Amino acid sequence: MAKVIVTGGAGFIGSHIVDRLREAHDVSVIDDLSSGNRSNLPKDVQLHELDIRSPQAADVVASEQPDFLVHAAAQISVRISMDKPTVDTDINVTGLVNLLMPLRERKGTHVVFLSSGGACYGEQDVFPAPETHPVRPESVYGLSKRVGEMYLEFWSRVWGVTSTSLRLSNVYGPRQNPHGEAGVVAIFCERLLAGKDITIFGTGEQTRDFVYVGDVADAVYRSVTSKMVGEFNIGTSQETSIASLARSLQERACPTARILFAPAKSGEQMRSVIDNTRAGKALGWKPTVRMDEGLVKTLEWYRSGAR
Repeated sequence: MAKVIVTGGAGFIGSHIVDRLREAHDVSVIDDLSSGNRSNLPKDVQLHELDIRSPQAADVVASEQPDFLVHAAAQISVRISMDKPTVDTDINVTGLVNLLMPLRERKGTHVVFLSSGGACYGEQDVFPAPETHPVRPESVYGLSKRVGEMYLEFWSRVWGVTSTSLRLSNVYGPRQNPHGEAGVVAIFCERLLAGKDITIFGTGEQTRDFVYVGDVADAVYRSVTSKMVGEFNIGTSQETSIASLARSLQERACPTARILFAPAKSGEQMRSVIDNTRAGKALGWKPTVRMDEGLVKTLEWYRSGAR
């Protein structure tokens, strides 16, 4: 049984990763609970309530000597990254490097890094975008994720710490935090179930590749199992417009709610969809939850009041 540390493990994506990995591994979590919640974790999972930038977090990695470090902790909002770039860079780059420092003395550890597909590629030349697509981030968030991948490649060459970078598309599902700037599905779900109108920033014709969180957790599990090295797109390879997403949720949750429009926000792309072929071949991974099925599961969770 391998020892795994999951950073951000009490958060939306991280907690699903913990659930999946603990089926076969010894899992502990580093999370400062700034957006995560202890209730997302099973009671028997050890939680180190620490900021990933702190010396104490690095000490945990050094003392536990994990076989795997799954790095899910991050500042995830594109809008915050554009308004406060130093905050984004501090958390997403400095935080990662802080945790990598102890691994220089432990070459056996493999890192699984949650990167970003659409945010790294920026406005695309081809649809869906493969991993060989030019990297031209339109946001500081996307830039910070690409820089994280570069640090991992450096750590591999210089200190022999291998890594898998999973370039995620737009992840949705139960436990996503609807408050703040990130997670359009979560925001729409909460407002519609409360009988409130929803707002689309931009024309609504902008598209995203929405992937269900359980499928992402499975991709991480396969990355841990295989220790495959490199970058892999984790998405559905299918585009969904924000307007069609809004209408689909409106019909299911509150047909009387209005769909309103506001000016587009800076740093957001028009079209984003990623090619998952490489992940299929290397990791044996493919998405299994259809969009309509995933939206039903997500709405049911919000209706249950489980959060």
